[in-house]
Amino acid sequence: DDIEIMAYHGIAECFGRSDRWFSGVVVTNGAGSPRAGVYGNYTDAQMQEVRRQEQRKAAMVGEYSIQLQLAHPSSAVKEKGNAAVQADLKTIFETAGAEVVYLHQPADKHDTHIAVLGQCIAALRQISPARRPKRVLGCEVWRDLDWMVDADKQVLDAGRFPNLAMALVAVFDSQISGGKRYDLATAGRRVAHATYHTSHATDQLQGITWAMDLTPLVTQPELSIADFTQQYVERFRQDVATRLAKFA
Repeated sequence: DDIEIMAYHGIAECFGRSDRWFSGVVVTNGAGSPRAGVYGNYTDAQMQEVRRQEQRKAAMVGEYSIQLQLAHPSSAVKEKGNAAVQADLKTIFETAGAEVVYLHQPADKHDTHIAVLGQCIAALRQISPARRPKRVLGCEVWRDLDWMVDADKQVLDAGRFPNLAMALVAVFDSQISGGKRYDLATAGRRVAHATYHTSHATDQLQGITWAMDLTPLVTQPELSIADFTQQYVERFRQDVATRLAKFA
């Protein structure tokens, strides 16, 4: 979920091309979305319809090859090993044959995002190695990844087609006019990442989304998602401790 924020790199890679195709998948139904203003009195059912239409508008603007909306309740997605959710995802992954899959990153602080991540990794592990994507990336939404050491960061160019990038987020009016300026925040974060990427070099990109390489979690099913993520945290801790010991 939050495709236009976390996976803009993939959208831009395929935009206007005839040899690449971006496919979007939204797992949950959006019933629990915050609402205010004109949407303040909307029921959960009404909000689901609004979010459904907004997502379709984004798919049209971004020229996605397909937009799938599974409409699973968030509560179902949060059930570890939910067979229905994993079956849907496995079918999609097997059929699409994607080269790159963009997922939520495992240090995200949004419970539903972590649940979606878990279900996706489980589904990808069930696919034969020949059908698995070449790269699986965990992208930032509800927690930045600028804390990772530079060697661990996957740099995703999010600075191309700035008007498209803004329009994709802006179509979600129910979120923005409801009190969350995702349009401004997303653009600002990408620019900030590009500027603060390196201290002694000029900006090479106009916008950056950081990602974590999750491919080993799929190719090595014995890996625990928690242990895998803690390795990134530990390298960050060591980097901070080493620099302090050396200069402070």
